[in-house]
Amino acid sequence: MRVNSTESGSALTESCRKTDPLRSRTITMTCQRLLLLLLLTVGVSTVEVQRPRGVPLSKRQFYEEGKPFTCLDGSRTIPFDRVNDDYCDCQDGSDEPGTAACPNGSFHCTNAGFKPGFIPSSRINDGICDCCDTTDEYNSGATCQNTCRELGRKERESMQKMAEIAKEGFLLKQQLIQESKRGLEEKKSKHADIDVGKKELENKVEALRTVKEAAEEPEKEAKERHLKAWEAQKAVIQMEKDKAKMAEVFLELDDDADGFVSVAELLSHSELDSDSADSFTEAEAQALLGGVDQVAHAAFESVWSKIKEKYVSEATADPPAPVETPLEEIREPDSDNESEQYPEEDIPEDEEEDDDDDEEEDEDADDREVPPTAQSQEKKDDDGEGTMPPYDEDTQILIDAAQKARDAFDEAEKALREVDDQIKNLEKEISFDFGPSAEFAYLYSQCYELTTSEYIYRLCPFNRVSQKPKFGGSETNLGSWGQWAGPEDNIYSMMKYDHGTGCWQGPNRSTTIKLTCGKETVLTSTSEPSRCEYLMEFVTPAVCQEPRSLDSNDHEHEEL
Repeated sequence: MRVNSTESGSALTESCRKTDPLRSRTITMTCQRLLLLLLLTVGVSTVEVQRPRGVPLSKRQFYEEGKPFTCLDGSRTIPFDRVNDDYCDCQDGSDEPGTAACPNGSFHCTNAGFKPGFIPSSRINDGICDCCDTTDEYNSGATCQNTCRELGRKERESMQKMAEIAKEGFLLKQQLIQESKRGLEEKKSKHADIDVGKKELENKVEALRTVKEAAEEPEKEAKERHLKAWEAQKAVIQMEKDKAKMAEVFLELDDDADGFVSVAELLSHSELDSDSADSFTEAEAQALLGGVDQVAHAAFESVWSKIKEKYVSEATADPPAPVETPLEEIREPDSDNESEQYPEEDIPEDEEEDDDDDEEEDEDADDREVPPTAQSQEKKDDDGEGTMPPYDEDTQILIDAAQKARDAFDEAEKALREVDDQIKNLEKEISFDFGPSAEFAYLYSQCYELTTSEYIYRLCPFNRVSQKPKFGGSETNLGSWGQWAGPEDNIYSMMKYDHGTGCWQGPNRSTTIKLTCGKETVLTSTSEPSRCEYLMEFVTPAVCQEPRSLDSNDHEHEEL
C-alpha cells in the first residue's frame, strides 16, 4: 500500500501552521525537518513525473509527447514515436535515452531514495543491475533488488558522520584562528620591542667601535716602535755575526797563516769559481781581491761582500740528491714456490700510512717536548735571525686595552646580528600566507611523520618534505615549500613542494599535499602517481568549512 505523501505532508504542514507564533523558532525548524524527513522516507517512491525512460528531470522539457523531437545537438527533428524505438536516429544518441541502440547514449537512473546517476547505454538490459532502482534491466529478465533505500541510509549515516567531523573541525579551526590572531599580535609587539632594542644596540656598537679604534691607535704605534727596535737590534746582531763569519773565512782562506789572503790561496779554493765549467783563473781571483795580489785582515773587509756571496752560497748549497736504484733491481727474485710476492707499491695503504706515521713519530719525538714558540725560536736562531723579544710592560698594557675593546665590540656586533636574524624571522612569519584568517599558522615550525613498511615520511609544513628508509639510510629531500596549489575557488586545499633531490636520470622530486578536513592533524597517506612526483594526504581542522544548516545541507535529490 502506497502512502500518500501529499496528504501526510499537508496534514503535517497544517499542524505546524497552527503552532502558537509566540513559541520559539525551534518548533518551526523542527517542523521543517520533519517535512523533509517525510519526503525522504515515504514520498520519494510515489513522486513520479511522466517522461520517457532514461530521461533526467532536468531534460524533461525536451521530450514532450505528441510533439516532434529535436535531437539535443540540433542535428535533426524526428517524430516523437521514434524516441526509444531501439533505433538510433540522432548522432548524439539523445533519441534513445532508454535503449542500447546508440553507442554514445547514456541512461539516467532515477534511484529514488538514493542519488540519481548515469550509465552508458550499452549497459541497459545486459543482465547486470547497474541502477540501484533496477530500472536499467526492465527487459532483460535479470533478478534485481532495489537497494536504493539501503544505500541512501548508509550514505546519510556517512554524511552525518562527516558533518559531525566537519562541525568539530570547524570549531577547532575557530580556536586556531583566535590563537593565530593572538600570536600575530604578540609577534608584532615583539617586533616593535626588538626594533627599539636594535636602535639602542646599534648606538652601543658605534660607541664601542669608537672606543676600539681609539684603543687600537696607540697599540699600533707601540707595536711599530717595538718592531723597529727589534729590526735595529737584529741588524746589529747580523752585523756582528757577519764580522765573525768574515774572520772565520779569512782564517780558512789564509792557508799559510801569514795574516794575508793571496791570489794563490784563492786559487786553491775552487768553490769561489764563478763558472764551474772553466778553471778558476788568476785574473778572476785577483778581481775578487780588488785587483791586488793579497790583502790583510783589515783590508779583507772591503772585498768580503764579493767573496761572501760566492763562499756562503757554495757552502750552503743543497747536497746532490741520492741516485735511486730501480725498483726492479732491488726486488727479490721470484721463488720456486707458489706463494705470492708483492711489490712495494702493492702494500696496503693502511700499512704504508702506519710506517710513515712511525717514521714521523721517531723524527718528531724531540719536537713534541718543545712548545711551538720555542721550536720557532730555535729554527730562527739557526738562521741567525733570532726571535722578537716580548713586548715591554707599557706596550703590553696598550695591547691588552685594545684587545678588551675589540672583544666588547665583537660581542655587541654579534648581539646585533642575532637581533637582525630575529627581526628577519618575525617579519617572515608576520607576512607569510597562512590562509585567509591565518588558520594554518599553527603548522609553522611543526613536523609530522608517516611510517610505511619501507620508509618514514616527514612533512614539515612551509619547510620541506623528506623520505628516509625505515631500517637505516640517508634522508631524501622530496621537495621544499613552494606555494599553495589548490584550484582557484579553493587554493588553500593543496600545498606544493618543489626542487627536491634529483632522480637518477630524471627530474627533481616534488610533492603535492592534499589537505582534508578532520579533528586531528595527521599525515594519513602517501603515494607516487608519477615517477619522482609524490602525493600525500594531510588531515587538519584548518581546512574545515562552516557546516551548512540542515535545511540546505540535506541530500538533494532532483527527483523530488
